[in-house]
Parts: sequence; structure tokens; C-alpha cells
Amino acid sequence: MVVVLAGGLLVAGQFVPGGDEGAESGTCEAGTGTGPSGDAPQTSAELNEVQRQTAATIIGVAKGMAVPPRGWVVALATAMQESQMGTVGMEVAVDHDSLGVFQQRPSQGWGSPAQVRDPVYATRTFLERLLLVPGWDTMPVTQAAQIVQRSAFPNAYAKWESLANSLVTDLAGVAGAIQECVPATEAGPGPAAALPPGVARTAIEFATAETGKPYVWGATGPSSYDCSGLMLRAYQRAGIVLPRVSRDQYHAGAHVPVEQAQPGDLLFWAYDESDPDTIHHVAMYLGNGQMMEAQQTGVPLGTRAVKWDEGELLPLATRPGTGSDRA
Repeated sequence: MVVVLAGGLLVAGQFVPGGDEGAESGTCEAGTGTGPSGDAPQTSAELNEVQRQTAATIIGVAKGMAVPPRGWVVALATAMQESQMGTVGMEVAVDHDSLGVFQQRPSQGWGSPAQVRDPVYATRTFLERLLLVPGWDTMPVTQAAQIVQRSAFPNAYAKWESLANSLVTDLAGVAGAIQECVPATEAGPGPAAALPPGVARTAIEFATAETGKPYVWGATGPSSYDCSGLMLRAYQRAGIVLPRVSRDQYHAGAHVPVEQAQPGDLLFWAYDESDPDTIHHVAMYLGNGQMMEAQQTGVPLGTRAVKWDEGELLPLATRPGTGSDRA
């Protein structure tokens, strides 16, 4: 087991897509699902050694299977919900004959009791079934996990997504440029203040220069990006550090009505237009009704027209670096 865990840490540590070597990670990563509630841990520092080792094993196995980082997040959130990341129900079943990291049931065809107790076997089996789910990589984490697990509590996985994203960052370096969120009182000028001269132009020039590169979930450049990864790098070039994911980027500046958006402002799409916690996409407004985005798998980075009444578009845009609406 020690060898396996060490291997998981080594393999996970080798995956650093676009991250700054040696950069420190912070706590702005809030994931792409419903935020945690109560006393739910949000970072690896809040887990015990067994839990961190289990997380490293999951990431190592997933990396070895060439599963994209989105799958790592789904697996980690599932493991936290099912077994508290390898600390509950490992040897003795607490529900029916459920055992191991993912509480897999031998009676339901998951393998023998000895197999499902093995974190490597359990992770591989979970991921094999996840990859068979059509469109799993574009589903909310809780939906993808539920299709595989068939839990009696289908919405429970969502509360662990923030932690899962943090573990991917801490153990695998996927988002090496994340820094601490800046409180509104320390974030600079007040609402809707103008960007410093040249900032928006620098960010726009960087983003549009990436036109044609592939969309890859979890990527932050230089060869591929996801939507928030492109925004992160564009504004980093302009001297402004954004949080890693779109839901946090929404709070990384003053808000203006989208109809008043200026070039360089960020536009956001959410499953519920009244709830920023359901944001799933971000793009950069270029002016003249055009925007730059990393849209989805199979669609190269590029520009398109934006209509202010299109579905799921939030009514407020964010002007990075000009203050924050989050106290």
C-alpha cells in the first residue's frame, strides 16, 4: 500500500497543465458545483493523512488511465461522500454490503470484498463506469456521480466539489496560479471603476491570440484552455490575478449591467440566472457585440456574437481588478 500511495503522489505531481512552476495555491478555488455547507472541509490541509493519501491514490490512478481532470473531481467528490475519503466503511460494511473508498457492493457486481477494499481497484472500476456515461464530462458533478453510484442521496455529492477541486490543485498542480481572494475592502477602487490604461487591451490581445487552440477541461494553457483558464491567463498577462474558476471570477471585480459592458469585461452563464453559484461558463467581451471564449470540448477557441437576451446569460458583467462585490 505504501508503494501504491507513493506512486499516486508521484504520478499526480507530474501533471501541471499551464501552471506556474513553484506558484503558490490559495483558497479561491470554489469548484463548479454547489458550495460546501456546514463544517465541510474545503482544502487538503483540513483532511487527515489517510484522507490525503487516498486522494493521492485516486488522482494517480485517474492520471494513469488518462482520465481528464474533470473525472478526478467526480471521483474525489464521490469518495468523500461515500467513505469520507477512505476512513469509513473500509473493512466492515455500514450499509448492506457496501465496502471501500466508493462503498461498492460485491452483490451488485462491483467485485469481490477484497477487490472493492483496494483503493486502486475501486478507483479504476469507478472511473471505467464513469467513462461509459455519455456526456459525463459536461454534467454537473453530482449528476455524473449519481449515474454511477445510484445513491439514495443523489444531491449529496455536490457539497464536496469545492474540496475535490482543491485536492486536484494541491496534489496535482492543475491550477498553480490560484491565490487568496482579496476582501472587498482591500480590492482597490469602488464599483465600476475604470481599468488602468492598457489592462483591458492587454487581456484582450492575449485571449484573441489564442484563437484556434483546443478546449480542454481543466487546462490553463499554453497549448489548450478551458473557459476560466483562458480568462485567468489573459488577465495574468495584464497584471491582474483572477481566481481559477468561473464562479469565483464572477466576484473578482465590480459588477455592471451586461448592456453596459466594456471591452475586457467578463460575461457569465449560469444554470439559474438568478443564482451566481450555478455559473458554468465565462467569456470576455470584446465590444461591438462580440466576445472571446473557450466554449466546450471539440470547439476551438474563438469569437462569436453575443446577444444580451440569450439564455442563461447573467444580467451583470464583471470588470476584473476594480473592486469586489463580495465582502
